[in-house]
Amino acid sequence: MNIEILGTESLGVRGLCCFVKTRNRKILIDPGIALGYTRHGLLPHPLQVAVDERIQKKIKKAWSEATDIVISHFHGDHTPLADANPYQFNIKRIVGLNPKVRIWTKDSNHFSPVEKKRAKSLSLILNQRLISSGGKSQGALTFSRPVPHGEAYGNLVTVMMTKIEEDCIFIHASDIQLLNSEAISQILSWKPDIVLAGGPPLYLYRLSENQIRRAWNNAKLLSQKVDTLILDHHLIRSHKGLKWLKHLSSETGKRVMCGADFMKKPRMLLEARRQRLYKDMPVPEGWHELYAKGQVGTDDYWNLGKKLYKSVKFWDQK
Repeated sequence: MNIEILGTESLGVRGLCCFVKTRNRKILIDPGIALGYTRHGLLPHPLQVAVDERIQKKIKKAWSEATDIVISHFHGDHTPLADANPYQFNIKRIVGLNPKVRIWTKDSNHFSPVEKKRAKSLSLILNQRLISSGGKSQGALTFSRPVPHGEAYGNLVTVMMTKIEEDCIFIHASDIQLLNSEAISQILSWKPDIVLAGGPPLYLYRLSENQIRRAWNNAKLLSQKVDTLILDHHLIRSHKGLKWLKHLSSETGKRVMCGADFMKKPRMLLEARRQRLYKDMPVPEGWHELYAKGQVGTDDYWNLGKKLYKSVKFWDQK
């Protein structure tokens, strides 16, 4: 089994997209992408947009090759959208691209109103049936019943976790945030070797001490039972997340890492460093409006970014 993490926060964008190749299948999970639309009152920096563009190309290529596509839920950083903003993955990019691919989703009875609308748009525009698969198995694939998107109480949004079993057992557990015991119990019952999961959103001030403690305890439990634990997504929207991972790995003595570490790539916490990006590479007024109209590109910022940060360990600085 080969696991490639295509897009997540430690790789410079919002999402938890991966491409898993087994002997007989190529499985693309959560083929969406986003940039925090505003952070510290700032729109995405053009360097962030440049990284976003390059990852979108990878997702499009993986879509074209996939035998199976899994959508854990229909938030804009996990699925193509009909009404995508300039920094999200638009359904138009994949129309007619791979008409025979199987598209697996959670049970439609658990869609939120927004998810119902987005699922319908995806199916109609692609002219493809979405397979309601929560709680079912098909070959190497097993899907969980819907589990809470973070905290269970008062939260109508759920996500579907995916198990892929071949020479090892890999689990994709999007947006669980390590806050729900039901999700953790399901993961452990699958006896995984590798887990890729969304960690707690430490960057949000509304996250309580009790929630942080619960996420920590669940992370410790997973790390003690799993050979390789990859925690990313919400967790890596601030540098607190990296410190949290380092502390967790040190305390448990187990292999705990972010997505960039797993892929052996530089950590690119661009959202966490948005203010610094604007300081180092100023953005002209009106740039985003021009970009949305296709009148400016990102190449200059991409090249400038590589030049500015070539001689310093920028991406991993605190």
